[in-house]
Parts: sequence; structure tokens; C-alpha cells
Amino acid sequence: MLEYAEKLTRCPEDMSNNDVGSLQGAGFTDRDILDICEVVAYYAYANRMADGLGVPLETWIADEGS
Repeated sequence: MLEYAEKLTRCPEDMSNNDVGSLQGAGFTDRDILDICEVVAYYAYANRMADGLGVPLETWIADEGS
């Protein structure tokens, strides 16, 4: 599942039916796979919206550079 999520996040253009097949082979149901895909896709969407609008990080999030 994590490999699927990482691949969908980093290189969505490389996703294929084989990626879904791997999840099915690991025992995930079609509904599970839909939920995984939706969560990963929504997280990417929400972050890109925030980045695109210049929304600053929350103050409780530590700066990686510090």
C-alpha cells in the first residue's frame, strides 16, 4: 500500500493496472483500493492548492531547515 501511495504521489504518470493488481494480490478489496487512491489523491490536491495560494505552514509545524 505504501509503495502504491508513494508511486502515485511521486510519478502518477507511471501508474498502471499492475499497481492495482499488486494491491489486490496483497488482499486489498476494490473498495480498499479506491479509498487508498482517494486519500492519496486528495492529500496531493489539498497541498497543491495550499502551495499555489501561498498558504503558510501552521506555526506548530517545525521548519525542516531548523
